[in-house]
Amino acid sequence: MSVFDEDLFLKGLEQRKATLGAEYVQKSLDAADDLTRPFQEAMTAWCWGFGWGDDVIDAKTRSMMNLSMIGALGKMHEWELHCRGAINNGVTPEEIRAIIHVIAIYCGVPQALECFRAARNVLDQAKD
Repeated sequence: MSVFDEDLFLKGLEQRKATLGAEYVQKSLDAADDLTRPFQEAMTAWCWGFGWGDDVIDAKTRSMMNLSMIGALGKMHEWELHCRGAINNGVTPEEIRAIIHVIAIYCGVPQALECFRAARNVLDQAKD
């Protein structure tokens, strides 16, 4: 028995691949084992199918919101991943800079510096 709706999973899978890249998502799913597979499937259905699956907020705005929230949490691996996704969703370097400025105001300069380091890494990789 599945813990989620198959249609929601498929909708989420499409959005997750569009934002994070099909290769990255497939690698994550392929690496899942008996311990992590249920989480990968549920997260794809819930976060990407339910959370990102409607048209109320466009993907670019959702990406900008994610960068703000994940930056506030200080989860830098996820921030870097979602920074790449934000670029895929049309977020510009100038918008990334402005998001980091807000992170600095509400979360502190040290956290903003971490975000700038991660953004520089992502933007430099995007040039290659």
